[in-house]
Amino acid sequence: MYYNLRMVYITTPDKATAKNLGHKILQRRLAACANIVDGMESMYWWEGKITEDKECILLIKTHYSNMKQLTKLVEKHHPYDCPCIISYTITEDEGSEGYRNWLYS
Repeated sequence: MYYNLRMVYITTPDKATAKNLGHKILQRRLAACANIVDGMESMYWWEGKITEDKECILLIKTHYSNMKQLTKLVEKHHPYDCPCIISYTITEDEGSEGYRNWLYS
């Protein structure tokens, strides 16, 4: 019953950007839920050097069928040239069954 549920991991430069993207995604019914985790520290290679930044994580719970639209929306409104948008499968028989039912509805 819970086939194709996804957790989408998106990094943003700040909480305001994460909130803006989260609202856009939810308003278009592309997800059931959005969570913001503020205060993350990131280290990564960019333009030939190691860079460190403070960022936010935007976690989105959605269905696979929404992924193309969700990705396009985030790419359109995200300030980064190359935003991190990664989808993880939510295993159908693990975690809270009630929560999975809610996500699926």
